[in-house]
Order: sequence, then structure tokens, then C-alpha cells
Amino acid sequence: MSSKVVEDVHAAVADVGSGSTLAVGGFGLCGIPDALIEALAASGVDNLEVYSNNCGVDGEGLGVLLGLGRIRRVTASYVGENKEFARQYLAGELEVELTPQGTLAERLRAGGAGIPAFFTPAGVGTPVADGGLPWRYAADGSVAVASPPKETREFDGQRYVLETGIRTDFALVHASVGDTYGNLVFDKTAMNFNPLAAMAGRITIAQVEKLVQPGELDPDAIHLPGVFVKRIVETGPQRARIEKRTVRDEAGESA
Repeated sequence: MSSKVVEDVHAAVADVGSGSTLAVGGFGLCGIPDALIEALAASGVDNLEVYSNNCGVDGEGLGVLLGLGRIRRVTASYVGENKEFARQYLAGELEVELTPQGTLAERLRAGGAGIPAFFTPAGVGTPVADGGLPWRYAADGSVAVASPPKETREFDGQRYVLETGIRTDFALVHASVGDTYGNLVFDKTAMNFNPLAAMAGRITIAQVEKLVQPGELDPDAIHLPGVFVKRIVETGPQRARIEKRTVRDEAGESA
């Protein structure tokens, strides 16, 4: 097996073109592929369609690409910490598909496992299944594009909704340690959506804090096998980010 290491983040994303679909790992600002995102921002690509748990925060994570107007559409389960995201969505500049978090996770996993669709009870009896969620607003505040109704079916007396698997052109993920064959180890909660995003990408690019040689990782400690990873780049320790700072005053009350 040959090495999958590339020299730097710019080389790693060099063939990500405008209009590409991306699965991006991370949860909030935990485990985000920040260096790869910054390299994409520097490359000038735009019109991107992103699948991720959330879209970062203003100026951090996917919020960098969003602030530059490079993202056309987002499929996510949570968007509450990004003011620019809300502005673009309500102004009709951004198309947004909101989906239950567990459904999004399973859609990514299913895509990577070659499963085209699956039934789930999540969202039955709501606009998730019935349709009508505003995907894109018009400039006058009306709904320009609404979600379509989805197929539902009954199994053992319970209704389920059909959800499709996700496959993307590229996936961007962050791992704590990886070897030159692309086997990855994630640090605690940084595992979050990273393995699932990695599975969904046709070309998966991993940034790792530490790169090791094959055989240095305990096989039982590997979280994602290298078969899912096409490129790997060492970026060094990741800068700690605090998404929402909570402090206490002298009386011990939260502020």
C-alpha cells in the first residue's frame, strides 16, 4: 500500500472545484477540519454544497466560507450560533435543509456503506416528513423553495419516513493521529461527525495533528480504517476554541 500523505493543506484540496459537494466533520467547533477549510477559503472556490452538523460560528470553522459567500446550500441539524448564517438564510442568499441530528448521522453513514435509503420514525407527522419546510426564502420574505413531502410507510403498526443516504464529492475531517495509510484515531468527543463524514465522501481528506508510520497504531485503537481516506496531511496541534464562554461573578452567579 502506498502513502496517502500530501505535502500541505493547499495541495490536499487543490482539486476541490466550485460547485462541489462536501461532507464536513465536527460538532460546533470541536474536531473541525479548520486548516482544510482555511485552504479552501484561500483557493477561491464557491457555490459549495455542504453537509455538516452545523455551519461553524461567525469567523470560525465553516463560518469562514459562509462569511465569504462561498456556500450555496447547507444540510445541517443545528445552526443556532451563527448570526451570518441566519442573515443569509432569511435574506434568501442561502438554501438550508434542516434535518434531525440522528437522521443526518445515519444518512452520512448509509451513504458510506452503500445504502441508498432507510426508514426512520424521526420526523413522522412533522414538516420533516410532510414537506413545507422553507429551504430558501425570496427577497420579500416569502418561501421561494420548500421541502417536498417524503415517502412514509407503516411497519408493525408504526409510521416511518424514508430518508436517503448522502454521498459527496469530497469529505473534510480532523483526527488526532493518523498513519500514512490513512488510518485515523479521533480524540474523545472530536469523533462526533468525523467518521461519518469521512465515510460519505468519494474523496476524503483528513488533517491530523500527528502523523505516524504504519504499524505504530494499535489496530484495536483505530476508529476509522484507511480504506475511507484518500489523502492525509499533518497540520500540528489544533488551536483550542471556546464556542460559548461562561464565567461566574464574585457571588458565584453565572454571567
